[in-house]
Amino acid sequence: MKSKSILALLVTTYICFSATATAAKAPVFTSEQEARIGEIAGDYLIAHPEILVQVSQKLQVQQRERQQQVYAMKVMDNLKQLTADPDTPVIGPADAKVAVIEFFDYQCVHCSNLAPTIEKAMKQRADVQFIFKEWPIFGGRWENSELAANRGLAIWKAAGAEAYLNYHNGIYHTGHIEGNLTADDIEKATKSALSQSVKNKDMSAALERNNSLAQALGLTGTPGLVVLPLKNATPANITVFPGTVGAEQLMAAIDKAGR
Repeated sequence: MKSKSILALLVTTYICFSATATAAKAPVFTSEQEARIGEIAGDYLIAHPEILVQVSQKLQVQQRERQQQVYAMKVMDNLKQLTADPDTPVIGPADAKVAVIEFFDYQCVHCSNLAPTIEKAMKQRADVQFIFKEWPIFGGRWENSELAANRGLAIWKAAGAEAYLNYHNGIYHTGHIEGNLTADDIEKATKSALSQSVKNKDMSAALERNNSLAQALGLTGTPGLVVLPLKNATPANITVFPGTVGAEQLMAAIDKAGR
């Protein structure tokens, strides 16, 4: 307790006199005194390393909060593009109060791991819109990423929400990721989702819009999720997950947006 009291007194005194010195533009402590204060503070932190852990954790929380504010402001600037693109698949009621928007690539391992969480959330929260932004960022490496994304949007345009969702989940249920998704997988998922054939359609313009939007939001990879109210969105009720997310975190974000 004695060392704590000494440290607190020294730090408080140092802060107070430093402020005075700054205003007066004159040093208060000698270089020897400042060196001694540093030694005492250093010895205390070595003896109590838990303080460094607490400081680090607090700094991380503050950094995440600042980053969320940056993301939220970018979302506010792009609300229409996020929620009202006719080429973007939307699952859920037209009068929903909350939307969950996912940017994803079918061959992304983290997107694949997240898919069951999204499926479960859709069943639990039928009052929420789920908006799927096809973002085949691995298309340059694995052409079937872009082929699968293009086919998904073509199915959405031709046959609507139910067919798209069956296709979307069907691709993930193959378990084929990171270059292992095949053209045959895409054809099988297509046939399973549709009662009729679908013509190949070039949806590259829509995919490019998704790419531009993801970059405008500051997303650097998949998955990326945005949870927001469809009316009266503010930075305070928007949540952005620039990566994967757990079920509890996702539900909490939905609840926050719906308040």
